[in-house]
Parts: sequence; structure tokens; C-alpha cells
Amino acid sequence: MDMPYDALNDASDEALLVLYANGDKAAARILTLRLAPRVLSFAARMLGDGAEAEDVTQEAMLRLWRIAPDWRQGEAQVSTWLYRVASNLCTDRLRRRRPVALDAVAEPEDEAPGALQSLEEADRAAALDAALARLPERQRQAVVLRHLEGLSNPEIAGVMGIGLEAVESLTARGKRALVANLRGRRDELGYDDG
Repeated sequence: MDMPYDALNDASDEALLVLYANGDKAAARILTLRLAPRVLSFAARMLGDGAEAEDVTQEAMLRLWRIAPDWRQGEAQVSTWLYRVASNLCTDRLRRRRPVALDAVAEPEDEAPGALQSLEEADRAAALDAALARLPERQRQAVVLRHLEGLSNPEIAGVMGIGLEAVESLTARGKRALVANLRGRRDELGYDDG
């Protein structure tokens, strides 16, 4: 028997996964609505390609549904497990890509109205994405998970399969590299010193 929808909204990710494994389709819908947008955002930042990010998100969610009946409660957070799967899928895709010169990559189109604020935000996002793309893969992964996805260092360590000191080192080096990559662009990106 399915749980009431309101009760499902308050359930933990792990409880929803267990309910799905026991046949509760509403639990799967709620878990998908809760986790898929976060995974999509992460994958888009890692890959720089929306279509590939959607494919990664779909594959990661399918893998979650497949392991649901065998989920070992208390061993890992569902979100950490899912980020790790998405991370591995992104890494596989990045390794299969041929190196492309930055000049050969098309600038993303701005679909927002022509308002100055929208343009500045698009320029800032493009500058951040370009700066992220120049980071080594592991630094980019740590920075995206920490500062854009909001994961804690222990969660990142679980996703990346590394220790806390390595997470701290990767995020610190990644942040320094981002600052260096974006230095001198404050005026161009519409930031004032006030």
C-alpha cells in the first residue's frame, strides 16, 4: 500500500528508496523530483553539455532504481551514492572525448530576454563555466560538489572516494585556480568594488 503523499514528502531519501523497492511508485516520483535536478546541475557543470548531462542523470537514476531492492540501509546516503555514480559517468564521458581547443567551443546561447541583468548573469555564468572547464578534472569535481551543489566535505569524500584532507586540498587549489582564471575580469563581468 502506498503512503500518503504528504508523509512521503517528509520521508528521508533512504526511506523513499526502500518504499520504492517495496512497490511504492509515489516514493520514486518524490525521490526523482528531489534528486534528479541536483544531479543534472552537477553533470552539466562537469560536462558543459546539457544533453550529455541529461543522459548522465537518466542513467544515474536508472542505476538507483536497479539497486533499490538490494540497498543496504545505513551504509551510505542515497544522495552521496547517486553523486558518485553521476561522477563516474561524467568521468567516463570526459575520458572518451577528444581534446578540443577552447577557441573551437561555441559560446552558449543566451535564451533570456535582453535585459542588462540577464546578460551580466549569463556572462558571469559563462565565465565561471569556462574557468571551471580549465581546472583539472578532480579539482573541478570537488569545487562543483562543494560550492555549487553545497555538499559537505565528508559527503564529497564519499562521492569521490578520497579522504577529507584530499577534498580540502582539491577545493582549495580549485578555488585559487578559479580566482586566478577570473582575475582582472571584475569590470567586464559587471562587478563593482563598492
